[in-house]
Amino acid sequence: MRLPRVLVLTDRRQLPAGHDLVGAVTACVQAGLGAVVLRELDLPRGERQELARAVGATGVTTITARTWLEGAAGVHLAAAQQVADAGPAAFHGRSCHDDEEVARAVGGGAAYLTISPVGASASKPGYGPPLGAAGVRRAVRLAGDVPVFALGGVDARNAAAVRDAGAYGVAVMGAVMRAADPAAAFAGIAEVLR
Repeated sequence: MRLPRVLVLTDRRQLPAGHDLVGAVTACVQAGLGAVVLRELDLPRGERQELARAVGATGVTTITARTWLEGAAGVHLAAAQQVADAGPAAFHGRSCHDDEEVARAVGGGAAYLTISPVGASASKPGYGPPLGAAGVRRAVRLAGDVPVFALGGVDARNAAAVRDAGAYGVAVMGAVMRAADPAAAFAGIAEVLR
């Protein structure tokens, strides 16, 4: 799969009142979103499977977090998960937070990785310390040919800085999920990375 420059990670609980996840994803797809990482890890498997089908029906490439669900193109694994947890997925990505995790992701055949937290994150307050541009550069160097997405505190204001630090792209959750207009927030970030 050709990876887009912006991955949106979902969290329906962060959406403003009156928004639903499938509607927000649909609007983002219409604004050019190519791939989404479906989290919603609090849902029972059956409900999460149903949501994965509905999100996939929007036309977006669906990557499911931690476990493969029918119809998903790939799985985004946590740092410590086994590759086998990706099941029959065509590819897997991996969350990374330090040099050791980046090396393990690359050695384990990850198609891409996220490095986080790049900055202070309202979605996961107190998680850190922030790695900043220097941490992104280090992860990119260690990852070699594996695309690195900067995650954590990334929005339209700082997306160019992480791209300039070598990131292939950005992965965002709160900047899109908490926005009054998720599609406009996505489009603003995507425009910076063109």
